[in-house]
Amino acid sequence: MPVSRESVLETLRTIKGPDFEGDIVSLGLVSDIFIADGKVFFSITVPAARAQELEPLRTAAERAVKAMPGVSGAVVALTAEKKGGGMERATPPPRPAPTAAKPAPQLAPASRQSGKRGVPGVASIIAVASGKGGVGKSTTALNLALGLQTHGLKVGVLDADIYGPSMPRLLGLSGRPETVDGKILRPMQKFGLKVMSMGFLVDEETPMIWRGPMVMSALTQMLREVEWGELDVMVVDMPPGTGDAQLTMAQQVPLAGAVIVSTPQDLALIDARKGLNMFRKVDVPLLGIVENMSYFIAPDTGRRYDIFGHGGARKEAERLDVPFLGEVPLEMAIRETSDSGTPVVVSQPEGPHAKIYRDIALRVIERLGEEKSRDAAPAIVFE
Repeated sequence: MPVSRESVLETLRTIKGPDFEGDIVSLGLVSDIFIADGKVFFSITVPAARAQELEPLRTAAERAVKAMPGVSGAVVALTAEKKGGGMERATPPPRPAPTAAKPAPQLAPASRQSGKRGVPGVASIIAVASGKGGVGKSTTALNLALGLQTHGLKVGVLDADIYGPSMPRLLGLSGRPETVDGKILRPMQKFGLKVMSMGFLVDEETPMIWRGPMVMSALTQMLREVEWGELDVMVVDMPPGTGDAQLTMAQQVPLAGAVIVSTPQDLALIDARKGLNMFRKVDVPLLGIVENMSYFIAPDTGRRYDIFGHGGARKEAERLDVPFLGEVPLEMAIRETSDSGTPVVVSQPEGPHAKIYRDIALRVIERLGEEKSRDAAPAIVFE
């Protein structure tokens, strides 16, 4: 028998916090519940100051729902409500108003930060990052790259997540890269993108038990010992978090800018703030924030569900005076096309979700143009 919203609520009425006066349902802490293909999605609202302490509450709720007959999986998030929002106020220099971009911009090779060694033939390098895993960063990075390509740019993708490379699966690619002369690798190609990932060099189930220096050596090889050719933009899918690999990448590579991916809830935004602050400390321009899993539209009723909250990333972008690039919905088609190796931008190019990514890509191009105008050595020129 299919699982119902009422049966899920009944199960959640058995879940109580360590010092709550009632269960999480009677206290009004459970969001709208959405059920699709036996998978249950909802969030639990908790005080921000107790978020880490109440993580076992989320785990208990997820475990209880997963154990229900007819449930094939559950996605449960903690949503923190607090006064004043999730990120501190920052005061970066004022930015010029966005300028309109024409469909086919041409980029000129240039190092964004002096003293950093660029990649021959690559005009601009963009990092796509997140403060934590599980926010859809890799899916966003790939569809952003494909979106940039629809605007007439030559694009490559570097999967810099050594421990959890996603690009081979997202693109449906397998096999080993060929070498040019026994030393330089040829990138794999799919949908017009040039791609390099650790996932092409080791078996999918092989654990990468490496320390920092080995990780950085591998990243350096994939960046500089690959025949990338002439690219307008290289999109780097960064590892989640703000560890040694991320910091060293930001410090050593002349990044033209960074895109931060977050989900709407305050807890994810708190982690996203760490990524923002890291890039600011190493003088990497912030191109903007993308709110992923922003909302869900039920395909049968058209009803909108804000499962993980909504608008948190936009509000925090305004607080920090960082551009907001767009909202990507929690949509089965995006997940299914990613799992099948045919990203939505290429598999459903005329659909509404592909348009969202193309619009985000255009805003990224505009932001690159703004940063170019502030830099003595232009990185992007619109003709």
